[in-house]
Amino acid sequence: MNQDPLLLILTIAAGLYMARLWWTDYRAAQAGRPDPRALPGATAASGKACLIAGAGALVILGAETGGEIALGLSAQQSSITLLFGVYTLVAAFIEELIFRGFIVIEGRGPRLRWAGIMAASVLFALLHPFLWEWQGGWPGAGGRLTWTLTAKGAFSTAVVFASSLWFYAVRFARFNPHRSLIPCIAAHATKNAGVLVIKAAQGFVVGFW
Repeated sequence: MNQDPLLLILTIAAGLYMARLWWTDYRAAQAGRPDPRALPGATAASGKACLIAGAGALVILGAETGGEIALGLSAQQSSITLLFGVYTLVAAFIEELIFRGFIVIEGRGPRLRWAGIMAASVLFALLHPFLWEWQGGWPGAGGRLTWTLTAKGAFSTAVVFASSLWFYAVRFARFNPHRSLIPCIAAHATKNAGVLVIKAAQGFVVGFW
């Protein structure tokens, strides 16, 4: 995982800027002046929907933590900085906006929608660097891709895939009638915050940046 402080700060800043734009669209919709070009999912959701979404994320996190202990994989966790932990919380919004916001198939029936969800979830899981690692600099400047095909990598990738399915399910659930991204963001942020807390408790958070 790239934990370069400058890159993390720039990514956090970009994420917060996009969140501000999304929030502006949300406020406009709440005021009865929805923007036809609004970012996806900038609609209201109930507190109940957020609680259900967060609870589901905690169930997945509990299964992940228990699975790592049962399989003897806990010691193979990667160490992160506190700044990287903050980045993961902002990334929860960015990833939800991209995947559960833009990368969806609507208006073509539930079968095609769920086929798209499965494909997007595979992509979502593979984009997380558990089965691969980028080492060195930028492409063409010494950087290279290396594969890390380990049991820990496969397990973590499977958990990310399951998490993605849950986030999509939250977006289209009956308890989220306005297809709001708020419960999805709540679920994703809960999962990432839980990972940060567990890593800190197990000694895998090393320094501020």
